[in-house]
Amino acid sequence: MIVVIYGVSGAGKTTVGKLLAEELGWRFVEADDFHPRANIDKMRREIPLTDEDRWPWLERLREQIKKCIEAHRNAVLACSALKCAYRERLRVSDEVKFVFLRGDYALIEKQLRQRRGHFMNPELLRSQFADLEEPKPDEDVITAELGCTPEELVEEIKTKLHLASKD
Repeated sequence: MIVVIYGVSGAGKTTVGKLLAEELGWRFVEADDFHPRANIDKMRREIPLTDEDRWPWLERLREQIKKCIEAHRNAVLACSALKCAYRERLRVSDEVKFVFLRGDYALIEKQLRQRRGHFMNPELLRSQFADLEEPKPDEDVITAELGCTPEELVEEIKTKLHLASKD
């Protein structure tokens, strides 16, 4: 299974994703590591990415997901996956499950401003919310509401996906 933890920048995708992967004994994959240098440079300069910027990045992620599935390796992927079309591109099989970390602008802005050493400029959060397409009822996405601890979110995700810790 591949669990894609998604949401806007600052929602806690990496924190929750790493913790979930660790508890399950699965591989963790950070989608930001697949961005080409040009995308990272744009975001550092406070220039929002376009769909054209994102498609090659999404294709790299799709290939990574396929490799994990073909190798029968479970993984947790932290990825913005803001638009329905992006999620559909990553949904290569029924083994890909999506978890949306939902939170309001004020909460996520606060979390984002507390983060250090990341290329994503907090000023781009508005563009992330503008691009965000919340999951539709027929999209088969689990939603986890922000406002609790990462540990509580992981427990909620494990329960909703019927997953057990590696112990």
